[in-house]
Amino acid sequence: MPRKGLRSLLPSYSFPSRHHDGRSLAPPSPHRRQQQSSAATMMEDKVTAVEAIITKWDPNASSFAKITSLFYQDRAEAHRFLLAVSDLQRAMLDFASDKGNLVSGSDALVRAQTLMQAAMRRLEKEFDQILSANRDRLDPESVSARSSRSSVSDAEDDVGGSSEDDIRAAGESIGEVERAAAIAMADLHAIAETMMSAGYGKECFRIYKILRKSIIDECLYRLGFEKLSPSQIQKMDWESLDSKIRTWLAASRVAVKTLFSGERILLDHVFAGSDSIREACFADIARDAAVQFLSFPELVAKSKRSPEKMFRILDLHDAIAELWPEIEPVFSFESTAAVPTQALNSLVKLADAARATIADFEVAMQKDTSKSPIPGGGIHPLTRYSMNFVALLADYDAALADIFADSTLHMPSSLPDFFFDTSQASAPPSPAPSSAASTSNYEENPGSPVAVRLARLILVLLCKLDDKAGLYREVSLSYLFLANNLQYIVNKIRGSRLSHLLGEEWATRHAAKARQYASNFERLGWSKVAAAIPAGEVGPAEMRERMRAFNAGLEKACRNQAEWVVADAGMREVVRAVVRGMIVPAYRGFYVKCRAELGDSAVVKFSPEDVGSRLSELFSGSDGSDSGSESYSGYRLGSGSVSGGSKWSSRSA
Repeated sequence: MPRKGLRSLLPSYSFPSRHHDGRSLAPPSPHRRQQQSSAATMMEDKVTAVEAIITKWDPNASSFAKITSLFYQDRAEAHRFLLAVSDLQRAMLDFASDKGNLVSGSDALVRAQTLMQAAMRRLEKEFDQILSANRDRLDPESVSARSSRSSVSDAEDDVGGSSEDDIRAAGESIGEVERAAAIAMADLHAIAETMMSAGYGKECFRIYKILRKSIIDECLYRLGFEKLSPSQIQKMDWESLDSKIRTWLAASRVAVKTLFSGERILLDHVFAGSDSIREACFADIARDAAVQFLSFPELVAKSKRSPEKMFRILDLHDAIAELWPEIEPVFSFESTAAVPTQALNSLVKLADAARATIADFEVAMQKDTSKSPIPGGGIHPLTRYSMNFVALLADYDAALADIFADSTLHMPSSLPDFFFDTSQASAPPSPAPSSAASTSNYEENPGSPVAVRLARLILVLLCKLDDKAGLYREVSLSYLFLANNLQYIVNKIRGSRLSHLLGEEWATRHAAKARQYASNFERLGWSKVAAAIPAGEVGPAEMRERMRAFNAGLEKACRNQAEWVVADAGMREVVRAVVRGMIVPAYRGFYVKCRAELGDSAVVKFSPEDVGSRLSELFSGSDGSDSGSESYSGYRLGSGSVSGGSKWSSRSA
């Protein structure tokens, strides 16, 4: 070990014999010689007083000292050892403060420096042994559980020692493991203070850094974190990347709140006497690992965008935003500023990716080119896919509020008549679905930025559904299609946080519009059958013709609508009841008249009960899509096809 401290003064100090102008120096006065002799004697006495205990524990002095731990062997003697080293250090400083003493007492100073080097060898060994032996007890989780970064034990005297009684008192309220950790932390602090006072802070720094840096790396590895390059992430399939993201999310709280925070707490205590060593040590131990860890979300944000990644992007954004209050104080040193900077960069990139993904989704909906009408007027896969996406976005309204806080978006001044305009809910039914525009008051009351963006996505969906309704040749079926899809949208809104963002008035208004579409279907789909029933008295011949027309119309309508569907159970019962009300009461009177006038004529085929039963069996057909999947995530947005896409909707952090 190189020589340190006051000993380094001796080789470079030349004892002058003349003044700088060439005149000979006068010999010291008798009084001065007496003072120097007294100082040398005091130095010798101090060396003699501490020599026994320091030499006893010099690792180079004996096999016993080499294999034994002073702090574990005899804690009382360890306390005396630290006091002896501190006393020796003060004596050396006092002695060396007068350069005249160096001439007369150089031998005493050399002996003192030799003892100091032996003491430092011992303390280096103890420092390393305590760190290594308490590796598990000083794990970041145990350390970070402590209430603050204050001293674990107040039992430290002027030289940084720690007494058994005070350490025991500090550990009475905590478990055995924490108590052992408290003792180890107090010992490490006492050793570090003593070594730094003697000019051996770099040795402490080196020992501490090597061991604790390996613990940081090992803990991150155990948490499942893997350092990945941008190219590796770009090439990764979604299933693999999703697994990496979930692992990072699970590890993030532990890494920041426990691992890095605990390491900072431990280091702040051990090196409490030196801000420069604390900063340099923490930077070397944790900075690079923390930057690497917090750069992972940014790499994900820069990877190829897709709807399936959206919710992981928001999960990552939530995680960093939640951890920011911890990141900033833990990495408060100037030398660790790269860590909070990286966290902010990741937040910015995640926000950019989220905004771009939502914009991409809107464009993809607008460009959807599927031309095949859904059989039975059921719920379109685009409706399921889009509403599941939007409803899940609503779960992240807090994150989206931050993401869209500084951006503006205005709704179009002209909207389809079925969007925000309440006056249309009670208007006379139009002959066919229409995208005629009407002015909305939504721009005047835009709500939150998140509500505006989600409402815009729903608007785009409604416009596409309006277009797709025109693919049906039967106008009544197009209305049924609109009723089914709009009711599905309303149900999705009421069953999610969208109801909080858009409001119940929005849902009520659109539920009324869905009911209006259903009424149009009822009128157009069954008006011909109802018209076959005469309203007044008719003769036998016309009665016979009317009954034949009714039979034919009923069978045709039931045959055509056998596979038509009303997807919502409540709406289905309402539609059935309305259709029965349109047909059965009027037919019952007509049936009675026909039986009275025509007897058992073959033209009277159906009783009123038969008609009611047939009507009650309608509208339960397949809705033309995967009704068991709320997300219908296999729908390839923009192409209108269905594929085995990823299950982005089943997110789990």
